[in-house]
Amino acid sequence: MDDVRRRFEALVTELSDRPGVAPPTGSRAFGGSGMKVDGSVFAMVDVWERFVVKLPAERVAALVAEGAGRPFDNGKGRVMRQWLVVDDPARERELTEEALAFVGGREPDSGSTS
Repeated sequence: MDDVRRRFEALVTELSDRPGVAPPTGSRAFGGSGMKVDGSVFAMVDVWERFVVKLPAERVAALVAEGAGRPFDNGKGRVMRQWLVVDDPARERELTEEALAFVGGREPDSGSTS
């Protein structure tokens, strides 16, 4: 198993007990490999084995500007402004928590460690 998938699976295990959070379904459709909250995908590993999170477009732009990640392209030449490819493995947990809070309309978990 690839390191990205291994790290993602660890987060799936850790976060699956949170309210509304569901593990990936395994479907080949967009988001089938992603964690969902209340039915909406907030983090996934895409078909190119990249760790991807959903955040507000302004936050994605700021993270790209600071070098923490890249814009997510769906493979058809279309950049999806609210999705970030996380380039720094050390930030995956933090940004996954942020994505969960954003998509789930909740406050970030203040008890988390980075």
